[in-house]
Amino acid sequence: MITVTRINSQSITINAEIIEFVECTPDTIITTMTGKKIIVKESVDDVIQKVIAYRQSCFDNIKIELEKKML
Repeated sequence: MITVTRINSQSITINAEIIEFVECTPDTIITTMTGKKIIVKESVDDVIQKVIAYRQSCFDNIKIELEKKML
């Protein structure tokens, strides 16, 4: 999950796994796999960095769990 800011300054947390694409038109629009469009204040690069950080944290958690099992 990532937290972004809607154009009306309301924070919203969305499932990073269902983001289909992010575009700049000039507003940043996140389109989900369900077709929902969310206009946010963050730049495309900021959204991408949030998704990367989210996915890295998922892999870090898997790594920790695997290390626990190996002990």
